[in-house]
Amino acid sequence: MQHDNTRQPASDRPGQLDVGTAGGVRRIAYLTRAGKAPGVFWMSGFKSEMRSTKASYLDAWAAARGQAYTRFDYSGHGLSGGRFEAGTLSRWLEEALAVFEQVTEGPQVVVGSSMGGYLALLMARHFLARTSTIQPGRIGGLVLIAPAWNMTEELMWRNASEAARRAILEDGVWLRPSRYEDGSYPITRALIEDGRTHVMSATPWNPGCPVEIIQGLKDPDVPYEHVKRLADLLVGVPLNLNLVPEGEHRLSEPDDLALLAARIEHLLAVR
Repeated sequence: MQHDNTRQPASDRPGQLDVGTAGGVRRIAYLTRAGKAPGVFWMSGFKSEMRSTKASYLDAWAAARGQAYTRFDYSGHGLSGGRFEAGTLSRWLEEALAVFEQVTEGPQVVVGSSMGGYLALLMARHFLARTSTIQPGRIGGLVLIAPAWNMTEELMWRNASEAARRAILEDGVWLRPSRYEDGSYPITRALIEDGRTHVMSATPWNPGCPVEIIQGLKDPDVPYEHVKRLADLLVGVPLNLNLVPEGEHRLSEPDDLALLAARIEHLLAVR
């Protein structure tokens, strides 16, 4: 995996990173802002992009603070190459790890929204399994916004109708209607089957860093009860579950964004 450019891109000029091998190479676009450490690393949700409301808000926030900040698009999303329908958790996790390891330096507070929160947890688990081969303390904290852990199995497959399951198994894809007027979401058989290799068990585990969870109580996509089960599984570290009584899934209202910035600042302060 190699950078296409030798210099770090300006905060508004995407850099590119090739991820994968042979026929599976994807060209991943990223934006990075130089600044003080610890840095902040943004991970978008399913079908979202690095120029979304929350990610862009954090870029302006980072600029005002002089904070290092990095964000990227998964393959099939935004400015990155590849087809969305070819995406799986394994591919998107590989891309997140590549950008994290090759673009950022030193400790990072990792901020993940929805699927990005799930991938952030998988990335933390990946690093904990490789402590002998990575710089220790690279993930200095996790901020998880409506984290869609076990997304493909518990939030997609289990909630799918019989007709949807049949389409996934027989046709290889089901077009899931979206609540957000951004078109249907292709849910592929490859996404579901690959997701089963990443299911987090109900065994409590230590993520190795402080955790902040932000959850809307009116979220129809990632219910509070689902996130509360996750909070109960993360042990041995400081953890705050920040509830937004009127919050839905996107949590992009001004008060939601202010809460997000405050919880990131809290983790930066305790480093």
